[in-house]
Amino acid sequence: MDAQALQGARIREGVVSLHFEHSALDGAILLLYFAGLALVWLRAFGARPSAEDYLVAGRRVTLPAFIATLVATWYGGILGVGEYTWRYGIANWLVFGVPYYLGAALFAVFLAKRARKSELLSLPDVFERAYGKRAAVVGAAAVFVNAAPAAYVLMLGTLFASIFGGVNAVWVVAAAVLSVFYVDRGGLRTVIFTDQIQCALMYGGFAILCGFLFAQHGGLEFLAPRVPATHWVWHGGNGVGAILVWYVIALGTMVDPAFWQRAYAARDPQVARNGVLWSIAFWVVFDLMTTTCGLYARALLPDLADPVMAFPRLADLTLPPIAWGLFQLGMIATVMSTIDSYAFIAATTVGRDLVWRLRGGDASRIPVWSRYGLWGATAFATALALARPSVVALWHDLGSIVTPTLLLPVLLASRPALRPGPRGALLVMLAPAAVTLGWVLWKNQPVANGAYPLGLEPIYAGLATSLIAWGVSRVIPEEPLHA
Repeated sequence: MDAQALQGARIREGVVSLHFEHSALDGAILLLYFAGLALVWLRAFGARPSAEDYLVAGRRVTLPAFIATLVATWYGGILGVGEYTWRYGIANWLVFGVPYYLGAALFAVFLAKRARKSELLSLPDVFERAYGKRAAVVGAAAVFVNAAPAAYVLMLGTLFASIFGGVNAVWVVAAAVLSVFYVDRGGLRTVIFTDQIQCALMYGGFAILCGFLFAQHGGLEFLAPRVPATHWVWHGGNGVGAILVWYVIALGTMVDPAFWQRAYAARDPQVARNGVLWSIAFWVVFDLMTTTCGLYARALLPDLADPVMAFPRLADLTLPPIAWGLFQLGMIATVMSTIDSYAFIAATTVGRDLVWRLRGGDASRIPVWSRYGLWGATAFATALALARPSVVALWHDLGSIVTPTLLLPVLLASRPALRPGPRGALLVMLAPAAVTLGWVLWKNQPVANGAYPLGLEPIYAGLATSLIAWGVSRVIPEEPLHA
């Protein structure tokens, strides 16, 4: 048995210890990256940005920076992509790619320019302008839950444990802290600066892996006989309903706070719109690389015990020192760029959209309150990741709850003839939140046998409830908007 085949057998048996198999140069690459993040933090340590500068980078984000930060922010689920491709093949592209391209395109065409022209600072501002302060507070709570990056903290902790060894829970905590400390002072400017570096690293890492895979094994002629036939079918062996639900969940893109924040920060409305459209093109390229690598993982590691580790194990089988370290850094950067962005959104939701909105006062205190919010949001995300250690389940459940809560109020906010009044808006937001939360909790009860009520996905129940609540809101007595 040659060296590569022996290593492949050891990987399938789960006995490879990555931190003993690779060179000190690989470790130096990772240490250099984290040292760079520490320098970013030190550079911003004495900064005292204004609220607008801290929240939306002074509204001066150019098109290249906009594309890089949005592309990097929105692609944190790298281990989940590897797992899904290993299990179901090209269906990964139709589940975690196409639905979200469509959602992003809808945001670009219908919402991006409008958001930038509004000169607002956050998604809850939309709710306050259209429905009043109480709706803004409810919306802020939903945005906080949606933005808290629990799934990505769990993913990065799992990745750290695979690289360095040790207890997964310890690395989950470390992942959370290491991903947010450097944005504490600098705000969105720091997030966008680091996202540009992380974007380059994520593409570079997978380009390296793709290059070595093609060089060592060839292309389609190698994959075709070694990958199950169902992996080349659009549904991957799943039912239509299992695919379709992700298209509905992807409507959450239109209420994704990262999209709204970047649109508010864009230099002008044209940058906001075109930046999203260009980002879709970049996501298509990256999805092509990750899906290809996932197919190679299935071909080379057919007996992999834990498909979540498809990409790390594939890299361990394929890459020599230095290339291995660069690929691992690319995966780390992919996840960290998502954690820091969403943790920052959750932080500013606390600092501005909850604390400042409720107590008022000097807006110059918003960055200070947001820094407290950053660590509160990080603690919340870490606790959620440890309590629900399934990335796909976190995506599914949180998306199913938050999307029906926010989607209709956002879409109606700019249509005075159709939007509900202040009381009606609360009903349209709270009713679907209660129903979908109940749906998700019911499935976990012993009496449910792992099934949803009526066999209906929670997001469908939530969207139906939202529409019914909107209909009811049309006939209930209303109060003045800012009462």
